[in-house]
Amino acid sequence: MSASKLTPRQRMINLMYLVFIAMMALNMTKEVLSAFGMMDERLTEANVTTTDRNNAFMANLAQRASESPEQYGAIKEASDKMQTISNEFIEYVQGVKDEIIGSLERPEDYETQDQSGFTDRMFFVADKLTPEGEEFVEKVDNYRQSMVALLEEHNGFDEIINDLERKFSTDDVETRDGLTRHWMNYNFEGFPLIATRTKLTQMQSDVVNTQSEVLAKMLSGQQDAALSYDNYATLLETSKSAYYTGEEFEGSLALGRTDDATAPARVELTLDGRKLSENEYEVKGGKVHLKVNSGGAGEHTIEGKLVYMFGGEEQEVDVKQSFTTISRPTDAVISADKMNVVYRGVENPITIAIPGLSDDKVTASAAGLTKVSGSKYVMRPGSGREVTITASGTTPDGVTVSSKVPFRIKDIPRPTGTVRGEDGNGGAVRIERQGLEIASIGAVLQDFDFDLNLSVTGFSFKVPGQPTVTVQGDKLNPQAKQALQRAPRGSVVQIIDIKATIVGNSSYTLPRISPIMVELTN
Repeated sequence: MSASKLTPRQRMINLMYLVFIAMMALNMTKEVLSAFGMMDERLTEANVTTTDRNNAFMANLAQRASESPEQYGAIKEASDKMQTISNEFIEYVQGVKDEIIGSLERPEDYETQDQSGFTDRMFFVADKLTPEGEEFVEKVDNYRQSMVALLEEHNGFDEIINDLERKFSTDDVETRDGLTRHWMNYNFEGFPLIATRTKLTQMQSDVVNTQSEVLAKMLSGQQDAALSYDNYATLLETSKSAYYTGEEFEGSLALGRTDDATAPARVELTLDGRKLSENEYEVKGGKVHLKVNSGGAGEHTIEGKLVYMFGGEEQEVDVKQSFTTISRPTDAVISADKMNVVYRGVENPITIAIPGLSDDKVTASAAGLTKVSGSKYVMRPGSGREVTITASGTTPDGVTVSSKVPFRIKDIPRPTGTVRGEDGNGGAVRIERQGLEIASIGAVLQDFDFDLNLSVTGFSFKVPGQPTVTVQGDKLNPQAKQALQRAPRGSVVQIIDIKATIVGNSSYTLPRISPIMVELTN
């Protein structure tokens, strides 16, 4: 029916219908705006609660880390980094929200916050982002990348990493119409101001909730590791510490914790009634390693207590153990710290001891052998290919124990020449001409058991087509540099007849040193 045929009454009804629809749309918009405002309030309250819970968790973790740094120190360090990353991003987002709220006359009147002009001007200019919009994207990217990098250093966080990459992705978004829009335009352009406020609060909520999930998972993982049977070892409990031949053995096996988390806070022990000093034990791997002399023959008793911290309070564990020292050795024990070989030209450390006898009751002799202290000796072999060390001692009951052990004598192996610390691995060392002019010529003993310092005293320098130059010291002299300047690019020069001495033992003649080939790169 055409409009010209409508009666005045029908026209009035149609107009009232349009007004009614407009009023319904207006009321719905106000209800939606209010709903966004209430959602923002609830999210803000939840963020405060979650933040308080995270702070309480961090305080508890700090307490645990101070009591058991070996168990919780790494978690505390990672948690501190995460808190710094999270707080920086939350404070930045809050600054953006404060700027938006500051533009409002009545921040709590959500029904008036239906415009997008302020945030559009803040983030967008024409079809591009403002500097503030670009900074916002950069801050989101930095938070996501920093958190992912931190979590990738630990196992078991794949699900949280995927969630972070999804929630804080700034990739372009494909709309329902199949169009591609920039992430900022898709999420913030043209939205009512209250919707943008709520969206920013939601981002803060995602941050604190992610922090809460990571903290809980870190602690759970550490507790699982602490309870793992990998942290236990079997302990043997016996009614006495020594048995006679043929006697029935009485003992039982038990589990004991061996991780650093069970290290005592204080050790109070005595050996045969004598209090042990701090240098007589070491706490390592949850164990108290005793460093005491076994004493004379017979049974010795260790008593006292180990004090542990739990929940900020001390808890004591009583200790009463014994061990038996047995004398009457049947043979001497001689071991070479550098295998069954000694080298000419160096000081070879040798350990000589007889079980059950103190070091002052043991005597040892051989050509070139000198006692340093206790059971430690030094062998400086002379000529020949073999030397025999004889060790002897007398037990308290008068029994003499003696042993002889032969050692092969070897010369120091052939050193390898180096330039700038490089030996070329059998090929030429590639160096620029200027670098070779100032490089130091050296010599090393590759794969040698002793760390000897060799000092180069001279060498010969050969450039193809030029006379050989003799150099004193470990760097090119002016004549060698002049010859080097005449060498074509890519040519190979030779450093030969290298002469060196052992620092501190210049009397020893080293074998001939391997030459060095240097390829000029310019």
